[in-house]
Amino acid sequence: MTSGFFSLLDDIAAIAKMAATSIDDASALAAKAGSKAAGIVIDDAAVTPRYVVGLAAQRELPIIAKIARGSLKNKLVILLPGALALSLLAPWVITPLLMVGGAFLCMEGFHKVMDLIRPHDKAISADDAAPLSAAEIERVQVASAVRTDLILSAEIMAITLAGISASPLWMQAFVLALVGIGMTVVVYGVVAVIVKADDAGVAMAKSPKGIVRITGRSLVMGMPHFLKILSLIGMIAMLWVGGGIMIHGLHELGFHGPEDAVKEAAAAFARLIPVASAFMNWLGAAAIAAILGVILGGLVDRLTKYVITPLWERLRPKSRG
Repeated sequence: MTSGFFSLLDDIAAIAKMAATSIDDASALAAKAGSKAAGIVIDDAAVTPRYVVGLAAQRELPIIAKIARGSLKNKLVILLPGALALSLLAPWVITPLLMVGGAFLCMEGFHKVMDLIRPHDKAISADDAAPLSAAEIERVQVASAVRTDLILSAEIMAITLAGISASPLWMQAFVLALVGIGMTVVVYGVVAVIVKADDAGVAMAKSPKGIVRITGRSLVMGMPHFLKILSLIGMIAMLWVGGGIMIHGLHELGFHGPEDAVKEAAAAFARLIPVASAFMNWLGAAAIAAILGVILGGLVDRLTKYVITPLWERLRPKSRG
């Protein structure tokens, strides 16, 4: 009996060790997959603060909390089950869907590049907002932010799924949930810090202590510049990720030429500075992907504007009738 009991304990310990190893593997997969979505995360953090611009300061954090809850719902309730269903029933669809998302990222990045070249103000004016109450404006802003988040979250989940498609279904579910929750906490935690930095700076600027006062003024003066830099980084990362997704997607579909050409060009770029060859290789590949992202984004923008949108507008009345 005693030996049987200890054998059972050994079995339980072995199972526990296996489970711990599996969880460690899943956590490592989540970290790796999450890093691939960095461009989207940076852009999300750069874009989201604009949804609270012009609203009452005391409503900023509650609005961000509402958007964060909507983001979690997008990832865990809508996208996670859909991703698992695709992985189980139609795994061949993952790469084309990922490329559709990559094309969208390229188009969004292209729009941001054009905004830099031809800046224009998209902000809602006071006259536009006048007919709405504060609660209605807040509802509209949250709904708009959650819709935008759905697209970005779908791309994050698709990138994650593409990196773990060979794993067991339970591990896919665990990694997707871990990435979804982790990304949401990181993005909206950063956004909360960003939107309240001005208030903290104003409060610190009133301090009688010189160093605190100087720090506060620096925060107030520096945040607009920080947001511009963050937005620029997000734009570049979005183009790099979008272009990279398209190149790798073509490779997965059997068109190896583009990825092989990028690898050869990046290797040649790396040889320029041998002591930093690994970094130069990455930088060269990322730069090429970003440039291709701008080009693809412009093509997708034209296709959307002159083909897809008119076709949709023509077909939509028929579906209603």
